[in-house]
Amino acid sequence: MGENSTEDICLLKEVGAEAGKIAMKYFRSDNEVWMKSGNSPVSRADMEVNNFLYRQLRASRPDYGWLSEETDDNNDRLDQKAVFVVDPIDGTRGFINGSDRWCIAIAVVEEGRPTTAILECPALKESYSAIAGKSTALNGELIKLTRREQIRHLTGSQKILDLVTSSTSLDFEVTSYVPSLAYRIAMVAAGKIDLAIARSGAHDWDLAAADLVLASAGGQLTDLNGGQLLYNRKELRHQALIGYPGSLREDAIKLAKSSGILH
Repeated sequence: MGENSTEDICLLKEVGAEAGKIAMKYFRSDNEVWMKSGNSPVSRADMEVNNFLYRQLRASRPDYGWLSEETDDNNDRLDQKAVFVVDPIDGTRGFINGSDRWCIAIAVVEEGRPTTAILECPALKESYSAIAGKSTALNGELIKLTRREQIRHLTGSQKILDLVTSSTSLDFEVTSYVPSLAYRIAMVAAGKIDLAIARSGAHDWDLAAADLVLASAGGQLTDLNGGQLLYNRKELRHQALIGYPGSLREDAIKLAKSSGILH
């Protein structure tokens, strides 16, 4: 656990709540949108939230590095002990289209792992916070995953959901597509679903905060071999991954590797 975790989580919660207010000004309202590299949308809301977070967080922790989806990256962060890993709006496409399942994701990463994290979901009136080695809270109330005996309910990308629902060999309840990958993982932490699946290509900023939210609630976010994810490396993209309660580790890995839904 980071030396400053208690102070850091207070900072993340305060700044995240203010960032949520900024984002909500644009939600289902006037919001300029344009395309960036990779045919991915970005909006005025993304940039305003990003700029606000950069100013506030770096002013409070000038010795911390910075990694954000909406800021040009450089290798300076690799030499710093602690790094903010930020997605100003995770689920931008959904945000633009009026879906309420998006969030502001902020984590502090040290030695490759998140030590503190928040997911601020203002359209849903949900705020997740977590400290490594301690606990996860949802709207200030501690949450802890209970033991699950089998996988019943899962979610993933639209392609994964289509494959599951059309398969004659897979029989699971699926939730409708959730634009934010971070929020899908948080749904596991909150006990709303049993398994979140993601194809390869997610970045650090999509995952770091949600990883800690799930881990501190008693779950795991891993690669398909059960390996822990590491952040703030030169390579920011991750392979296919799964999020699940700790009691379903073996079943989750077996399903993801054998069912064909990630191939």
